[in-house]
Amino acid sequence: MKKYDNFCHALENLQEIYEYEEPYGNVVLTGLVGLYEICFEQSWKAMKESLYAAGIRAVAIGSPRAIIKEAYSNGMIRDERLWLDALSDRNNVAHAYNREIAGGIVENTKKRYVSMFQELRSCLEKWQE
Repeated sequence: MKKYDNFCHALENLQEIYEYEEPYGNVVLTGLVGLYEICFEQSWKAMKESLYAAGIRAVAIGSPRAIIKEAYSNGMIRDERLWLDALSDRNNVAHAYNREIAGGIVENTKKRYVSMFQELRSCLEKWQE
């Protein structure tokens, strides 16, 4: 599936986040936040595509929050709260000009979100079969 492939490529790129350490320059910090944003966007779209392919038509017009909730209800993701936190950080990307917000997004990505995305990739592999 196209969205799943896009998500996998975005996750590959995001995993390079561990190659960078603080203090981050502005360009690096902005780039790392951008990698997170792209991966998050591709993740929920891959969830939506997989749920729809499985016959769950309610996701056809769903927002990221609605898709996350549906994915949780269908066992696609284990930790709904973590995904909603990730959505909140995605919504804060618009404020990434603020070094504190951007740094928090990068820290959360390293500590919490990369493994969350990796878990989703493993689950989606099974949904693709």
